[in-house]
Amino acid sequence: MSNKKVLLAYSGGLDTSYCIKYLKHELQLDVYTAIVNTGGFDTLSLKQIEDKAYQLGASSHIVLEQTDAFYQDILRFLIYGNVLKNGTYPLSVSAERVHQAKALAKYALSIDADYIAHGSTGAGNDQVRFDSIFQLVAPNLEILTPIRDQQLSRKQELDFLAAHGVAIKWEEAQYSINKGLWGTSVGGAETLTSNTPLPEKAYPSQLTAKEPQQITLSFTNGELSAVNGKTANPTQLIKQIEKIASAYAIGRDIHVGDTIIGIKGRVGFEAAAAKVIIAAHQVLEKHTLSKWQLHWKEQLAGWYGMFIHESQYFEPVMRNIETFLEATQKNVSGEVYIRLFPYSFEIEGITSPHDLMTSAFGIYGEANDQWSGEDVKGFTKIFNNSTQIYNAVNSVSYD
Repeated sequence: MSNKKVLLAYSGGLDTSYCIKYLKHELQLDVYTAIVNTGGFDTLSLKQIEDKAYQLGASSHIVLEQTDAFYQDILRFLIYGNVLKNGTYPLSVSAERVHQAKALAKYALSIDADYIAHGSTGAGNDQVRFDSIFQLVAPNLEILTPIRDQQLSRKQELDFLAAHGVAIKWEEAQYSINKGLWGTSVGGAETLTSNTPLPEKAYPSQLTAKEPQQITLSFTNGELSAVNGKTANPTQLIKQIEKIASAYAIGRDIHVGDTIIGIKGRVGFEAAAAKVIIAAHQVLEKHTLSKWQLHWKEQLAGWYGMFIHESQYFEPVMRNIETFLEATQKNVSGEVYIRLFPYSFEIEGITSPHDLMTSAFGIYGEANDQWSGEDVKGFTKIFNNSTQIYNAVNSVSYD
């Protein structure tokens, strides 16, 4: 393996920092590193990660900018579908991993790498996501996974790095933080239990805003188009909402779910923008979509989210579901009014030219402008026919 080229998916964290040293010094590989920015990094943090990669021994480092592509390929469909895994988790990291893996595999091929590597452990979902996408996009590249293969603890990684002149304090590595455009996952000792909450200090965003604030989100054909009347592209608007709402410590939760490898998993996260946007979009849809559009959207969106979570992005049915989801957004346009509070928010209302509540047919519980009481009597009699027939044939009684 000496002097052969390996592309390492590098995040700047403990696991991938270990991987640079191990691949370079133990396997004698020429280590190229790449980080895929899907919206979780600013210019300063990307520069710090680059400097760290070179300090650890990388021969080359590159930032693969994919924020807008990630939004177009995956994120907008998660918004169209109001996707929350188990009713809680907006797929903050899992959706990004799929897109990141695709970008990494394509870059590895472009530099004629001999290997491609990632720092996933053997106990989580990311190992499957990276492996499966790498195998599909770059099937001839061997995948190296030092952390998984050696079954290392974070303490063992720290000790190895210390032996190679790299000092990282335990406090800095105590929590595994993965920040992205659609939220930040937080893993630590507490999430390995079933009963212990994450402490306040574990969350990257702290409560700094305490006075309630109203914000207005505008949607055009299902896509976020403005915040407080100011237009921008969707990724910029998502970042803006994240900045505003995370100051209220909104979007914190702990997700418990079934992992791809069959065990239960527990992870903390904060996703202020994702939670606010999905809630706003969903309420706007309640006003603008038909009963059966809402019903079938919920079914297909659930499948879409599950397949993203389990790294089935390239399954052909995903393109079919995307076509359906996008088609449902034709009339999902309007403004949604939201009030933010410390740790919570509420949807106050919407305005839309497609609001089905503003029709002249009636006002729920108040007025029936297009039918009479006699119409309802006849409708109700026919409405009950099938049940009355069943009851008569089967001698059903309600005693």
